[in-house]
Amino acid sequence: MDQKKYVAYVGTYTNGSSIGIHVYDIDLETQTLTERNVVPVHNASYLTKSRNGKYLYSIADEGVEVLKIEPNGDLTPINKVGIDGMRGCYLSTDKSGKFLFVGGYHDGKVTVVHTHKNGRLGSVMDGVFHKGIGSVAERNFRPHVSCVIPTPDDKYLCAVDNGLDHIKIYKVQEGTGKLSLYDILHCKLESGPRLITFSKDGRFAYVNCELTNTINVYSYNGEGKSPDFELLQEVSTVLDPDEISSACCALKISPSGNYLYCSSAGENTVGIFRIDHETGLLEKVCILPISGGYPKDVDVLPDEKTLIVLCHESNYMRFFTIDYEKKVIIMKGRQLPVETPNCILISETAE
Repeated sequence: MDQKKYVAYVGTYTNGSSIGIHVYDIDLETQTLTERNVVPVHNASYLTKSRNGKYLYSIADEGVEVLKIEPNGDLTPINKVGIDGMRGCYLSTDKSGKFLFVGGYHDGKVTVVHTHKNGRLGSVMDGVFHKGIGSVAERNFRPHVSCVIPTPDDKYLCAVDNGLDHIKIYKVQEGTGKLSLYDILHCKLESGPRLITFSKDGRFAYVNCELTNTINVYSYNGEGKSPDFELLQEVSTVLDPDEISSACCALKISPSGNYLYCSSAGENTVGIFRIDHETGLLEKVCILPISGGYPKDVDVLPDEKTLIVLCHESNYMRFFTIDYEKKVIIMKGRQLPVETPNCILISETAE
């Protein structure tokens, strides 16, 4: 049994009774979560940790807020800064810990914020608005930066544009944080790419597309003069590929790197895929319903046997035991109430 201790941070919208980030103690023996406290943050829609594990960054109405992660997993607010634009939807950091990158869905903006060694957030170093017109009315008619994340080698910054059906690839100037467009990875028209994540060894990239309900698998090589992405595979994330009212949401890779988990709203299902470490290709384990509304995010406990699904519209978290051999998930215990959960981040504590 793993003797390490873990907590789970769940960001929520706060236009109802919730007030921010819920902190849960994780009992690995019983595979359960127990709420410890809630830290006030206005509409915490996305969370990420600093590379050194000392700080938690959260989207907030004010822009971005940073909180110190105490040894026992408690959170202590440090400061918050504006991002000179509409509220963001995604956060990531570079390896040096010098820059925090913010993706802006509503205004199609990529923002770079300076981070100080003492944890405080500094000034905005750069901001780039995407331009263009998509091919689908309403959802896809203008830029929507839904994800912004560095490549594993930290050479480039990938900005997924859900509205323009492509991923812009930037170089980040080391000293100033200034962005310069280097390349564009084009996805299928009207596919609506949402998130990108990389395999543990950094050789493969996975992009979920919410309009086509698919995951695109790419090989990635950053050793040359230009980033090289090659499309290897496209797999469906839904039970019914002809279902047009669904949209894929979450995209997570397991701690071991052996599995990829995804979710789809509308159909309200979760998918589990086995990752081939040699080829990067995905093999479907299962795609099954979760009996909850809008599974906005998912994660697994450290042993990868318990799946946590955040049912955003149903206002609870659901838990499932995963049987990879029988290719099923089995509902486990009662759901845990939490109002409008957006994202979950599981973190090891220092004590």
